[in-house]
Amino acid sequence: MPVWMQTAALLVASNMFMTYAWYGHLKTMNDKSWLVAALASWGIALVEYLIMVPANRIGYTELSLGQLKIMQEVIALMVFVPFSLFVMQQPLKLDYAWAGLCMLGAVYFIFRA
Repeated sequence: MPVWMQTAALLVASNMFMTYAWYGHLKTMNDKSWLVAALASWGIALVEYLIMVPANRIGYTELSLGQLKIMQEVIALMVFVPFSLFVMQQPLKLDYAWAGLCMLGAVYFIFRA
């Protein structure tokens, strides 16, 4: 499997944990204190880091730091939108499309030869 694909797959998994750690507690732990929510989120974030660090180390063997960052941001948006819609039950907004177009521009500029 190519390095970029290994990196992307690990970053998708990492971002699923990250998104839940950052925002999932707003729905699932709303009745708990912020400290309990923070501790639970830190536990989830640990799993995220255990996936993200190898992803970046693998990716950095062939990708630049800027390419890794833009890849992570695009993946974060790709994970966040379905999470927002299906888990948090937020309405779909046209702003997601505009943000996605901006990210496509970033991908173009950071990956062009």
